[in-house]
Amino acid sequence: MNASPGQTLYVVVCAAGAAAEVGRLIDLAQDDGWVVQVVATPSALDFIDVAELERRTGRPVRSRYRKPHEPKPPRADAMIVAPATYNTINKFALGITDTYALGVLAEAPGLGIPVVVLPFVNSALAGRTPFVRSVEDLRADGVRVVLEPGDDPWARALAELGVKPSRVPDQG
Repeated sequence: MNASPGQTLYVVVCAAGAAAEVGRLIDLAQDDGWVVQVVATPSALDFIDVAELERRTGRPVRSRYRKPHEPKPPRADAMIVAPATYNTINKFALGITDTYALGVLAEAPGLGIPVVVLPFVNSALAGRTPFVRSVEDLRADGVRVVLEPGDDPWARALAELGVKPSRVPDQG
């Protein structure tokens, strides 16, 4: 299934060590034809190079709700949460919207927007009942949770999305 050219992929970044590597996911998505909008949890801002991500995407990194006079961002056609933390996964499953990132995630399943979650959670937390229950609940909502991403988690998350924008032929 191919989508229209220039579709918007929200990359939701949480505060985990792997957040510093999210540029890899952005590059892969842009190579596939996506327009990338980075949405960061407030805590993730300390884990990423905001200026570099804005340079790469040509868009501001969003981490808070916009003020009434500020322009609306483009609507997401798909979302990838990577790296996804224990906290964000559990709150997402419960529908808690105490940050901008969780607000956009909470709406996505109800709007039919495909969402892939790439957890970066240690084994002690991953084995806990709240996490296991959250993964089951998200999957029941149609969210794809990738628990075994393989050697290249960024490529796996993008592949799991299952939608690739159509390429626009070069105008030469």
